[in-house]
Amino acid sequence: MGISNIEGALEDLRQGKMIILVDDEDRENEGDLTMVAEKVTPDAINFMAKYARGLICLSLDPDIAEKLKLPLMVHDNRSRFQTAFTVSIEAKHGVTTGISAADRAHTILTAVSDDAKPDDLVQPGHLFPLRARRGGVLFRTGQTEG
Repeated sequence: MGISNIEGALEDLRQGKMIILVDDEDRENEGDLTMVAEKVTPDAINFMAKYARGLICLSLDPDIAEKLKLPLMVHDNRSRFQTAFTVSIEAKHGVTTGISAADRAHTILTAVSDDAKPDDLVQPGHLFPLRARRGGVLFRTGQTEG
């Protein structure tokens, strides 16, 4: 395993594999486990929680965040990298406490479903959506946009 080119990383993502998405040394200088949301499984969430040990986040295109009526977590974002967290979410149906890997995977699949509606989710929850900037990495070189 080594550093992949973009084509190799995209093929891994298409196959439902995780990749480590690394940002610029002049930004956070870190890597995030990343996968296609529509391919998430409880095993993948469990792996992320066990080995990456950070927040489980869901990067959303701004149009999807707007469709789901997810407001930003704060109006005055003073964090160093201006990460656009929305309010945390949980699937309204099909979960128990919301924290299990199965519940978080179900919440992700609910949020990214083609027919997802605001009423399908409740707030607060155990999953942290991030609103990507329009224009992607050409406007913000963050992992959210990547």
